[in-house]
Amino acid sequence: MLIGYARVSTYDQKLDLQVDALIKAGCEPQWIHKEFVSGVKANREELGHCLKSLRQGDVLVVWKLDRLGRSLKELIKIIEFLEEHAIGFRSLTESIDTTSSYGKLFFHIFGAFAQFERDLISERTKAGLEAARKQGRRGGRKPKLTDEKAKKAKLVLENDPSLLHEEVARMFGVSRATLYRSWERIDAKEEAAKAEYDKPEDPVDEEALRIRLQHEKIMKDEI
Repeated sequence: MLIGYARVSTYDQKLDLQVDALIKAGCEPQWIHKEFVSGVKANREELGHCLKSLRQGDVLVVWKLDRLGRSLKELIKIIEFLEEHAIGFRSLTESIDTTSSYGKLFFHIFGAFAQFERDLISERTKAGLEAARKQGRRGGRKPKLTDEKAKKAKLVLENDPSLLHEEVARMFGVSRATLYRSWERIDAKEEAAKAEYDKPEDPVDEEALRIRLQHEKIMKDEI
């Protein structure tokens, strides 16, 4: 079955041109989903209904590619969904028909674009994390309470033991749990730094040292 999808950005615009083209391509009027919403809107309710109505062997027909996807990324996502569910796709303006040999090639090209984009995102993420690690930063969200403020909070409590932890947390605009986690983070960093400082030095290889000194003495005597 041919299922049509037509979209314009506002109710002031007309769908007649798209609907006429879809009917001429073989879509029954009752199976044409019509949407009046801008392509930049994330929530396109009628498109959702259209995709849910599709069954294996159906063909989704649009007048033009940009009627279906707001961006290449979204278009790839929809095309992959259709392929996974054995649903055909036709775009009349671009003469794309995935039920033909050329159309199957189109599916493969889109799949390659999708994989290429995922690989690029993965490489950029890894490169960003590696660069951050070299600069002493870690990935993830920034803490709600910086180390400096967490230390100040601990100092406030030490100077006035009568204060409750909840009161100190409110002073710094965080919850008591966040305050505790910040203190634990600081303690862990200090313990790691102390362990690194106390780590014993590598033992001296006395034999290697003796050979080096002997070699230096021989070179000096020759000079």
